[in-house]
Amino acid sequence: MELTSGQKGGLIFGGALIVAGLVLSTIVFPFWNLIREDVNEEVEILTNDNGQCYVETSDNIPKIIEDCTLQPGDVVTITYGEGLAWAKITEP
Repeated sequence: MELTSGQKGGLIFGGALIVAGLVLSTIVFPFWNLIREDVNEEVEILTNDNGQCYVETSDNIPKIIEDCTLQPGDVVTITYGEGLAWAKITEP
């Protein structure tokens, strides 16, 4: 059974379409899941452990703030990625 040039072209096109679909489904779409929405929230510093401050946020994931000079009880606005455990202090 021999394929005509039109059938060969159709097979090549179909194969390229399948490969493109696989590339999009494994590389491009999961990439968008890595881009998280930033959340700004006013929180109270719970503890300061040698420059690492810990706060509790509305998503119930404790956040760690590096290079923190604030004291427990201070209220500050922080920015963090949705679902992440790291935050940074937002300057007023």
